[in-house]
Amino acid sequence: MSLTVALNTATQSLSALGVQTSVVSRNNSGANDADFSRKNALLVTQPGGGVYVAGIGRAADSALFYHMLGANSGSSMKSALLSGLEKLSGATVDDPEKDQSVSAKISALLSSIEQYSASPDDITLAQAVVTKALAVVDTLNSDTATVQNVREQADADMATSVATINTLLSKFQEVNTTIVKGTIAGADITDYLDTRDSILKQLSEHLGIRVANGPNNSMSIYTDSGVTLFDQVPRSVTFAATQNYTPATPGNAVFIDGVPVTGANAVMPLQSGKLVGLSQLRDDIATTYQSQLDEVARGLITIFAESDQSAVPALPNATGLFTYTGPAIPPAATIVTGLAGLIKVNPVADPAQGGNPSLIRDGGMNGAAYVYNTTGAAGFTGRIQQLVNLMTGPSAFDPAAQASTSASMVNFAASSTSWLEAARSSTSADSDYQSTLLDRSTQALSNVKGVNTDDEMAKMLDLERSYSASAKLIATVDQMLQNLLAAVGRS
Repeated sequence: MSLTVALNTATQSLSALGVQTSVVSRNNSGANDADFSRKNALLVTQPGGGVYVAGIGRAADSALFYHMLGANSGSSMKSALLSGLEKLSGATVDDPEKDQSVSAKISALLSSIEQYSASPDDITLAQAVVTKALAVVDTLNSDTATVQNVREQADADMATSVATINTLLSKFQEVNTTIVKGTIAGADITDYLDTRDSILKQLSEHLGIRVANGPNNSMSIYTDSGVTLFDQVPRSVTFAATQNYTPATPGNAVFIDGVPVTGANAVMPLQSGKLVGLSQLRDDIATTYQSQLDEVARGLITIFAESDQSAVPALPNATGLFTYTGPAIPPAATIVTGLAGLIKVNPVADPAQGGNPSLIRDGGMNGAAYVYNTTGAAGFTGRIQQLVNLMTGPSAFDPAAQASTSASMVNFAASSTSWLEAARSSTSADSDYQSTLLDRSTQALSNVKGVNTDDEMAKMLDLERSYSASAKLIATVDQMLQNLLAAVGRS
């Protein structure tokens, strides 16, 4: 090897070592960043000896990354749904031992009526029935408010999610453009690729996505249902939030480029992501539970309704202990949307409102034609026992409520509580599974692209030794050249 070749080899080695050292330092700096991928200097050996850095690469695994995106979408969907279910369960069912549920309140009402049946002349027991009825009404009213608050919060979260998606798409466009330009220019784009992956990860929290690679490292994004989300430019994601929810208020759909992707009328519905979980909570879970509460209210109004006691009945049934602002008696086995928020105790039976609780025993809340205890007997139990039989006997309920279709009032309320708890328990298990899947996917991806600081420090030591060797070679060549020049000078 000539001295010139040796000097060139050593010089090129030092140049490559400088880049490699910079890359190792860069890796150590990003070791604690979950979105950072390990960088590598791509060395190329030249003919005749020597090396140079052809570029900077990064550790990546597309299959693992896309699998992680899917797991992230699934986990976010179940997490959003579980959060809402826990709010519903915590506010309406609570700890069963505290007897705060509608089911517990109705059981307490039945118990008080049975006690009153045993002593129909005891005004205190009649007042106790009214007190228990008021507790049932308060629970139905408050549970309705809770359900609508959960729907309203889900709607607000959907609006926030849509705003975040649009912001992320705008950032994605900037980074994607930079990557394409950098690829064409042959620049180091690895940090921008990391940034783009980070944006995709954040997007996948809100909706399921698929990606397609294009020329010059460009990328397009589609939803998991096939709607174009980004192709050279971001598509518009829109959503009209609803400020105040009532049981009859429908939730608006999310649109991508004019295509509805959530709701019953979605043409290409999203399959996963936070938006899906929030939409299911707002439009399915909460509305079904509201329907069950409404059926409880309708059942109570029907059971406690008074009928015409004339020899030849001519008047329609009228509301008794439970009433509401609407037609006299709701249609049988048919959901009346929002009824649970409207039900109240009839003031003519409520002593706090100047009413007479003995009307529960006697009837007549709607006039003389509806009086059951026509003799005014203090020991009359016919009407009270009728109420006990109606509460413990089977009643028909609307199948759309997704609870029992034929059950006693107590059992239907219990089936509603069970339905909510079953939905919460099932979603909790699904959420745990999705969370575990995400953790394992993230860990597998981290094992491929993450930085091991011990390995990087070992590599730095190797680079230092290589630097010393190259520096020593240059020093040796320098000394030999000096000796050669000295020898030439003496001759």
